[in-house]
Amino acid sequence: MNFALILFSALVFTGAICLLDRFFLRPARTKDIPEPWWIEYPKSFFPVILIVFLLRSFLVEPFKIPSGSMLPTLLIGDFILVNKFTYGIRIPVINKKIIDINQPQRGEVMVFRFPDNPSLDYIKRVVGLPGDKISYKNKRLSVNGEEVRIETDGQYNYIETGLTFLATDRFWEQLGSQRHWIITRSEVPTVHLDGVQQFPFRDKCVYNDSGFNCTVPAGHYFMMGDNRDSSSDSRYWGFVPDQNIVGRAFLVWWNFDEFRRIGQSIN
Repeated sequence: MNFALILFSALVFTGAICLLDRFFLRPARTKDIPEPWWIEYPKSFFPVILIVFLLRSFLVEPFKIPSGSMLPTLLIGDFILVNKFTYGIRIPVINKKIIDINQPQRGEVMVFRFPDNPSLDYIKRVVGLPGDKISYKNKRLSVNGEEVRIETDGQYNYIETGLTFLATDRFWEQLGSQRHWIITRSEVPTVHLDGVQQFPFRDKCVYNDSGFNCTVPAGHYFMMGDNRDSSSDSRYWGFVPDQNIVGRAFLVWWNFDEFRRIGQSIN
């Protein structure tokens, strides 16, 4: 469901009713005739819809985390806020950038429209920028020939959907200016080769049993989940084009099960 399109349609509809009443219907009504409900309600809703539309389109947009692909950074059920202008001002609905502000940086957590189905919003971490050479071999990430620094930080255990208990190894990873947790499972392959799809610029990637190497094409980004062995990401469905960017995730504003997470910044 394209909520932005629905909101825009509601804005156009209520705005049209307001204009119709202002220039045509109101002058024709006598003072003793009350305003019809089909005019009163749209006129009441219009300013509210306008404010929500502007806030959601140009400032911040709320999202809910539906899966564990970004564990332990983001939990299932986290409600987060996404900065819509940090990567540039875009025209609502069609998502076309009209003002450039900042470019995504390695390590930032970004929301984007899924390349295979732009009606779906995904959230992952930016691992590769345009032109970067990304390598992920035996669970070790390298960018442009340099291994990304990690530090062991014990274990992280969680219950996966279906009540499956999983024990993982947790690490601190320094990617760009962002120091964050990642988790891996030693018994899981670095990449499931049978899950790799045919995607645009697939020829820029080489896969084998130990992992893969990819060169990020111009105007695209390589995304990975922090839960490295339970994430459907650029390893499998390819690069994210710039026009699919929604914004940068920066804050957890609510979680019904973990109140202590409220107000946590997203690193």
